[in-house]
Amino acid sequence: MKTTPFTAIHKALGAKMHEFAGYDMPIEYSTGIIDEHMTVVKGVGVFDVSHMGEFWVKGPKALQFVQDITSNDAAKLKVGDIQYTCFPNADGGIVDDLLVYHYEEEKYLLVVNAANIDKDWAWCQAHNAVGAELENSSDNVAQLAIQGPLATQVLQRLTSVNLSEIPYYTFKVGEFAGCPDVILSNTGYTGAGGFELYFYPQYGEKIWNAIFEAGKPEGIRPIGLGARDTLRLEMGFCLYGNDITDKTSPLEAGLGWITKFKDDKNFPSKAFLEQQKAEGVTRKLIAFRLKDKGIPRSHYEIADAEGNVIGEVTSGTMSPTLKVGIGMGYVKKEFAALGTPIYIMVRGRGLAAEVVKPPMRSAE
Repeated sequence: MKTTPFTAIHKALGAKMHEFAGYDMPIEYSTGIIDEHMTVVKGVGVFDVSHMGEFWVKGPKALQFVQDITSNDAAKLKVGDIQYTCFPNADGGIVDDLLVYHYEEEKYLLVVNAANIDKDWAWCQAHNAVGAELENSSDNVAQLAIQGPLATQVLQRLTSVNLSEIPYYTFKVGEFAGCPDVILSNTGYTGAGGFELYFYPQYGEKIWNAIFEAGKPEGIRPIGLGARDTLRLEMGFCLYGNDITDKTSPLEAGLGWITKFKDDKNFPSKAFLEQQKAEGVTRKLIAFRLKDKGIPRSHYEIADAEGNVIGEVTSGTMSPTLKVGIGMGYVKKEFAALGTPIYIMVRGRGLAAEVVKPPMRSAE
């Protein structure tokens, strides 16, 4: 298995390790997923996300390449802006969802999911009709996500960059913990606030130690991928491989807002998706909350009151903050309205649930 600059640290801290996207990654630490989840919701936690992929797109054709291969309108991005988007495939599905960073004039950074690095890189190379300069730097970039309402005050102690001047979905580049050229990014996958740091792997241990020393007063803790999943699910954020796949269209997934049909955009399946938008989808991705006791899991059937199967769960868990089962899944479009009663089939029994609007996390 591949390792990150922090693998030895995770093991020394007693993390439960497991293979994820070919990497040896921490799933949880000694206090468990629920405790880690609440640490991020109420305080500050640190995720090792160095397994994510990073591709550089450079040169005078960089913007046109991004426009041709992604669904969103990258022409809107100023230097320092970030955009959520996806790679549509030739059949109206999704190759991957990703972030686009406008790093410099004629230079963009694409941040892709760890499990899709090889597939995405091949896709980018195969669809580089304009001759943009592409570079796969996935093995030369490390990343930590410092998340939670106390994250900013901890990180500000380690940089002269004013973090309050980095709005949501923007970034700056500067020195952090004495290390140069660190990308300080405000996107987040937890809904709890905070920043992501991108840096060269050789600075990994120095940056990790500096963050944990600075965060001692706030009770900073390392957080595993288990809590990362429960946190994103409470927010209703899609996970590739579960809620979006090469068989789901961005319109079905509620991602019409990142699918722009402009003349200067010629992404694969553009005509198909335009037709789907005009005609309407037959199924929709919804979020739901259980009324009965139980835990929904991926691939559980979703039924109507008469027991007819109307869809399938794509992600599910017991919400650490709500203390009830929550999830996401695809249903026939007529069952997608907020408040619609649905039933999650668990071992032959239908558990009552209703369609809700994310985020599902309580306001506490």
